Amino acid sequence: MQAPISVKDKKSFIVWFLNHYQLKKRESVWILNYIVNHEDILKNTHFVSDAKFCPRSIVMSSYCSDQIPFRFYKNHVVTTDAEKSFHDIRMNRHKELYIQLNFKNAHQTPNYVSVLEDNPFIPDEYFITKKDKEIAQQLLDKVLYESKRDMLKRAIDQALDQNDRHAFEQLTVEMQQLEVNRKSQP
Repeated sequence: MQAPISVKDKKSFIVWFLNHYQLKKRESVWILNYIVNHEDILKNTHFVSDAKFCPRSIVMSSYCSDQIPFRFYKNHVVTTDAEKSFHDIRMNRHKELYIQLNFKNAHQTPNYVSVLEDNPFIPDEYFITKKDKEIAQQLLDKVLYESKRDMLKRAIDQALDQNDRHAFEQLTVEMQQLEVNRKSQP
């Protein structure tokens, strides 16, 4: 869990951003200026990636980005009408608002990264699919099996070298059980 970003830091970032980038839609500038001047809104504002997954979010792009100019998402409804989003922000000033800003090298810009928060609404399988998890588990199982098998082989060889019949029998049973377990796995 990350520490909350202060209102002061968010305000500083927005001012910096507006001074360094030109947004594709002029209403985006109005919205950011409105947010900067209302701490109660700013307190509930979060800068995130993949804002489309959030229940109430805005995506804004600068001219240096090839992304969409503006989108407002609210409970799976999407609009490009900035005035509707502005009205929603004014009427719901105490509700969480998530903002994604698209501009060149955004995730390499310290000012942006300093206010960027983890998006709690990204689905679990967005980055890693179920198939990826299965493949990773199969690989892990194989590596663990081979490691255990090699360790047992070395221990059996050592028991034979030392003429330790009891250790040899015990290790052989373990090896057989390992092979049975391996064959019973899907």
